[in-house]
Amino acid sequence: MFATLFALLLQATTGGSVSVMGAAIGAGLAAIGAGLGIGRIGGSAMEGIARQPEAAGRIQTAMLIIAALIEAVALFAAVICLLVATAA
Repeated sequence: MFATLFALLLQATTGGSVSVMGAAIGAGLAAIGAGLGIGRIGGSAMEGIARQPEAAGRIQTAMLIIAALIEAVALFAAVICLLVATAA
């Protein structure tokens, strides 16, 4: 099934647009990964705050720092994908 889908995708693209399609898929995966990571961090932080309310300030600070690092990695991945797409 995947081989057939891959063959159809290759037929739909011509020349250098395979790299553009790959860059678009890579950027999409980076965005999905960042969304899942930040969602998991938020859920875990809320669970930690519910278990230990007196540590809410420290948990929120750590959560924001980690979320910013995840966003930076996602932005870096999107920039790399754009560079790959424009280099083709």
